[in-house]
Amino acid sequence: MKISQLPLALTWALSLGIATLGYASQATAADDAWRFQLTPYVWMAGLSGDIRPQAGAPPVRATRTFGDVLDDVDGALFLTGSARRDRWVLFGDLTWASLSHEGVLAPGVTVEGKLRQRSFTAAAGYQVVSQPDHHLDLLAGARAWRIEAEVAVPALGVGASKTERWVDPILAARLRSRLTSEWSTILHADIGGFGVGADSTLQLVATANYAVSEAFHLSAGYRHLAVDRDEAGSRLDVSMNGPLLGVTWRF
Repeated sequence: MKISQLPLALTWALSLGIATLGYASQATAADDAWRFQLTPYVWMAGLSGDIRPQAGAPPVRATRTFGDVLDDVDGALFLTGSARRDRWVLFGDLTWASLSHEGVLAPGVTVEGKLRQRSFTAAAGYQVVSQPDHHLDLLAGARAWRIEAEVAVPALGVGASKTERWVDPILAARLRSRLTSEWSTILHADIGGFGVGADSTLQLVATANYAVSEAFHLSAGYRHLAVDRDEAGSRLDVSMNGPLLGVTWRF
């Protein structure tokens, strides 16, 4: 996946953020006050792609359905939030997941593997379009990654581990549309990396949102996140896809 292959339309119709719900009200005196929202969400993602752990090693094709991931998951946390004042917006997203898996190297010899992934996204932007039913934000920021992998063979007393850290600059957009007084949709995207951290990254999210009350919203949608990174001979070219469910508290 190369940046040159990304559709130019992403900078218009889409936005960063996972399950950021609601729509902006028409300009009032309240626009001078900060408004906040916090969204814990569940992402039921599978994974596919190519991984090369070090230079000279052959690439490994990895394909894991959400069911496979669920069997291996030790814990996970997905949380996003935003703050607004007038047309200015701040955005953050935190993801953490820990997976473990066991295999058999030979009769009586077990191989244990662990993978921990963390990412934090921070962005700031401005609402460039504000209409009664449509609002478009453009943002810029960064996403920091930390991926830890461990492999051990307890019976032989051997093991190895590796930790990768990097930061990707990102450009993002968010289009929020009101359908009725209760229903709204959000389209998100961000592109990044640009050879600074990863070679390229792409994220797309679409959600449908229902206002239970002024303070609480429910959302359901789909998220795609792809990362292509080639550093010192190691390679990570993976995509994660799956539905999501979220609950937003606005205050």
